[in-house]
Amino acid sequence: MKTQIRGTTMQILDVELSQGEAIFSETGSMAWMSPNIEMDSNLEGGVGGALGRMFTGESLFMTNYTCSEGTGSISFCMESPGKIVPITLAEGESIICQKDAFLVGQRSVTLKTEFKKKLGAGLFGGEGFFLQRITGPGTVWLELPGEITEYTLAEGQALKIDPGYLAAFEPSVEYDIRRVKGLKNMFFGGEGLFLAYVKGPGKVWLQSMPLSNLAMKLASYMPTKSS
Repeated sequence: MKTQIRGTTMQILDVELSQGEAIFSETGSMAWMSPNIEMDSNLEGGVGGALGRMFTGESLFMTNYTCSEGTGSISFCMESPGKIVPITLAEGESIICQKDAFLVGQRSVTLKTEFKKKLGAGLFGGEGFFLQRITGPGTVWLELPGEITEYTLAEGQALKIDPGYLAAFEPSVEYDIRRVKGLKNMFFGGEGLFLAYVKGPGKVWLQSMPLSNLAMKLASYMPTKSS
């Protein structure tokens, strides 16, 4: 398998497959492919896995793409401006990411729903109660909006983050939602009532353009019906 990421603000992932090699993605993620790539849509992970994906905003069905003969090519495009981030996971190694982050994965990786056990994190974490857990071995490609900043937190090192900017983190990272201190900060600070709190050790990936922020910005330019 050979891969290439092209572009700047609207990136494209090109994948070259040899005979018998396969990858999978959400239904509707493929942009174009050669004729020798065969598609097979299925309930990845069974009914339970499909319902879990529905809660994270993903499609019920996933699609396998397999090269039937020779060498085939297939390309995937992003749905919004941002970056395609490849992450290679060892056997049993996982990454936890926001809903809608999964773009493509090798057939050896598994995709499951991650439930936020803490009530505050679920209610005010920016992505609801459900995240995605992707487990290796294999490589997964995430689509994350905006520019990406990666931090490797040492043991005990922490960050406070606007919840919408937290794209992904390793399971070793402690994740919680905490209320902003001070009435003036809460009501006039412009950052909302809650911040995400992450503490190392482990890696975190931050995105510069949460889609919720982009949607609110675009909404301000949309015409409204006159009363």
